[in-house]
Amino acid sequence: MIIDGRAIAREILIEVKDRAARLPQSPSFLAIAVAPLPATESYLKMKREQAASVGIRMNVHVLDHVTTDELVVLLGQVHEDAVIVQLPMPDAIDMHTVLDAIPANKDADVLATSTRTAGVLTHPVAAAVHEVLARAHINPRGKRVTVVGKGWLVGAPVAAWLQSVDTKVTVVTKDEGNLADALKDAEIIVSGAGIAGLVTKEMITPGAIVVDVGTSELGGSMKGDVAPDVADIASVFTPVPGGVGPITVACLLRNVVTLVECQRN
Repeated sequence: MIIDGRAIAREILIEVKDRAARLPQSPSFLAIAVAPLPATESYLKMKREQAASVGIRMNVHVLDHVTTDELVVLLGQVHEDAVIVQLPMPDAIDMHTVLDAIPANKDADVLATSTRTAGVLTHPVAAAVHEVLARAHINPRGKRVTVVGKGWLVGAPVAAWLQSVDTKVTVVTKDEGNLADALKDAEIIVSGAGIAGLVTKEMITPGAIVVDVGTSELGGSMKGDVAPDVADIASVFTPVPGGVGPITVACLLRNVVTLVECQRN
């Protein structure tokens, strides 16, 4: 089964648009991007287009040079209903300090410690993985799951969510852990390393569920972590583009509306 992420996203966005229309005024959110990469710019464009389609006003603040302290000050001055800090950020920025400066009542990406521990919202990527599994009628409880990558954008939140639903999670990277063994042993694979073609057909067991969340630019086009021919042997497969990406954006916008509803209630 090849997952049509765009179709799933459309269903979520119908709900989001309906909820947004019931609010006294259009929700708004701010995306802050520091020296964005091509993949980041692609996601920002997708977010802006989808936000407009459901009646959410999205502003983008792109910064080429900024310090950690300046970002913290900026986050304290946000007037929009919600805010996200687009990852990745340059190494010179203290990411943990910046993320924890996001006001909990405006943290649509669920990246601040206070928001993650509150448990009110689900991180958009983790929510997207949940949507894929649920719509494929897969209960992950008790299954062997390998998460490739441990970054804050994909690996860490997805692994945390999977642990919360009682799966047997192994987290590996290209350089940490035994990638080959972890992939072969997995019933479910979620890859978010951002390395094109990292996971090949020979590395997985036929029938595995493969959720590709990795994106990188190669030859002027967006590529996933997983080689496309893995779809031939996977029982469930999400392509790049058109798989998890659109669902993640829809889940983010759903979080924006949820935050506004909480603020006004």
